[in-house]
Amino acid sequence: MCKSALCLVCVSLLLGPSLSCYQCFVEVQDSLRLCWGHILTEHNVRNVDSCFRKLDRIFNNHERVIEAGRVGKGYDKQLKELLDGEILPMVEEFDRKRNNDTVYEERLQTAADNFIAAASKLPRVSGCLPPCGFQSAGAVYNCITCQYDSCELPLDCPVKEVTAMENSRSQMWCEVPFHLPGNIEVIWRFAEEVKTQQVDQFKEVTAGLDTIYSIPSSSLQHVGTYQCEIYSVQRSIVRLYFYLTGCGRPHRAAGDIRPVSAPRRAVSPCACWSPPLPHHLATASHRLFDGFASAAVPLHGSSVLVSITRANKSC
Repeated sequence: MCKSALCLVCVSLLLGPSLSCYQCFVEVQDSLRLCWGHILTEHNVRNVDSCFRKLDRIFNNHERVIEAGRVGKGYDKQLKELLDGEILPMVEEFDRKRNNDTVYEERLQTAADNFIAAASKLPRVSGCLPPCGFQSAGAVYNCITCQYDSCELPLDCPVKEVTAMENSRSQMWCEVPFHLPGNIEVIWRFAEEVKTQQVDQFKEVTAGLDTIYSIPSSSLQHVGTYQCEIYSVQRSIVRLYFYLTGCGRPHRAAGDIRPVSAPRRAVSPCACWSPPLPHHLATASHRLFDGFASAAVPLHGSSVLVSITRANKSC
């Protein structure tokens, strides 16, 4: 009965509000064996609680211990091996034997220093690369929570603006600055006419391994938001967004009549594309890029005049 009560008290002390690498890797039973013979020198009495508070001070509240434990993905096993190598020999040596608190202080502090020195040499990680994406390679081990911290970045990246010229090729690259696993799947989706990140507005366009989406000849019908989502083992890693707008190629001003061989003068491009107006306003609008009519007029000699007139339509 008394032994059970003692174990309960020691466990509550060891697993208090502040965790550290010690609690992550050292079994409670080993800690009980380690602290069994802890003697308070001043009073010459055995006090296990004092030993656990000593462990808490030397390991759990030691910032250098916590920082040394911030290793890269997969290296938590090495942390356990290092700490076991320092603590378990002491467990065997101290089990059922009385030792003064000064001996515990010296030996435990040496164990903590050795752990810090060795753990600090384990591989670190470069950290998380904002602004978005699930980055498992950027996670670091946290001795306070006994698990790897995720980057905690949003899955959705900010929308990028892409401007295309009429009838020209447009390309969008589904690329991220962080490392991707080897078994990825890329799904491209399209939300027509709108700039959005609402996933329910997108329709799937293609799925496979292509990280480049290409439009051979851009036109008004391609205006909208393109979403690229990268998966690995059916888990979404990141979603990128591209809002495609465009401008028409330069046109000559209405009524411009000049020889074909004459020097060209600067002209303003047609207005940028915009999504179609609602149906009830559509009669007041005109399609882009078909607002001009031209005619070739032969002259004396070999010269030809080109007459460009507005065909009752506007850009």
